[in-house]
Amino acid sequence: MMQSILRALSMAFAMGWEILWPLILGFALSAMVQAVVSHKQMSRLLPDDRPRSILIALALGAASSSCSYAAVALARSVFRKGANFTAAMAFEMASTNLVLELSIIMLVFLGWQFTLAEFVGAPIMVALLVILFRMFLNRTLLDEAMKQADRGIAGRMEGHAEMDMSVSEDGSLWQRITSEQGLTAISHYFVMDWASVWMDIVGGLLIAGALAAWVPPEFWQSFFLVDHPVLAKIWGPIIGPLVAVIAFVCSVGNIPLAAVLWNGGISFGGVIAFIFADLIVLPVLNIYRKYYGLKMAAFLFATFYAAMAGAALIVELIFGASGLVPAQRNARVVEASITWNYTAWLNIAFIALAALLVVRFAKTGGPEMLRMMNRPAERTVG
Repeated sequence: MMQSILRALSMAFAMGWEILWPLILGFALSAMVQAVVSHKQMSRLLPDDRPRSILIALALGAASSSCSYAAVALARSVFRKGANFTAAMAFEMASTNLVLELSIIMLVFLGWQFTLAEFVGAPIMVALLVILFRMFLNRTLLDEAMKQADRGIAGRMEGHAEMDMSVSEDGSLWQRITSEQGLTAISHYFVMDWASVWMDIVGGLLIAGALAAWVPPEFWQSFFLVDHPVLAKIWGPIIGPLVAVIAFVCSVGNIPLAAVLWNGGISFGGVIAFIFADLIVLPVLNIYRKYYGLKMAAFLFATFYAAMAGAALIVELIFGASGLVPAQRNARVVEASITWNYTAWLNIAFIALAALLVVRFAKTGGPEMLRMMNRPAERTVG
């Protein structure tokens, strides 16, 4: 028993070592983007659910934090300030599916085909969601959600969602990034984003290590209907989000587990559906209940699930017809090991970069802001 546990832990640690430098790089790039993109005008930029507003929501989401909880909190915040509810939910989806760090980790673990599929599938998912909202979201349910949202009930990452340290628009992009204010903002966003998602990352690695070490391939092959190829392509997008709900790992933390599922036999579309589903895991559903009421939480689960499964099935069909579905199931999980190679050197270099950002964060009032991350938005500053 102890040997089995140690094997699972060692695999989880090895996977973490494989993705350490991509994680640091992704969060650093994301912090740079957030440092020059302001959240102050979001509610003004998202007045309706027309294509222009939805495209802006996608762009703003891609430039935000990858933390699912922060995305959910910020979506409620802009909704309360006047943003269209559909556009706010589109922003929420983009912020956890189109961000840089997610793409980098997917590229390392799963390969370029899955990364491309994520970028193709996320806009499709949002388009399906907009259609579903126009068909089924009525004024009564929306008014009830607004009343509940205005009560100010706090959820996780309220303070982080409200934090806006973006640099003024004076000067070139490079000047804003390299200025004293810009470097400070980058360090704060970098550390705060790490603090937001580290539990999801660790949880995802531990679950992935345990499943890779303990669950026999025969179980996955049976569960994902590997012996029935046509049915498996339909079953994957349907079951993928439900596996995510039960696993309750969100944000970039679900990528290692997605790799385990792919190696186990889930369909290409099933992997994409699983990754999409970080916004309907049980803790997030409970936050929806607090923010918008039980009826809206149920509505969001049903419509999000339908949009995620539908988009994943469309991606399965598109990539299958284009011959872009990988023929081999060799995601970098099961055979991961720590060796003295280019990964080790890159990890050392990026750990040094992270240390510099953490030091600047500590010297510029960061610890106090870190303590405010989970406070209600009304009590935050900035």
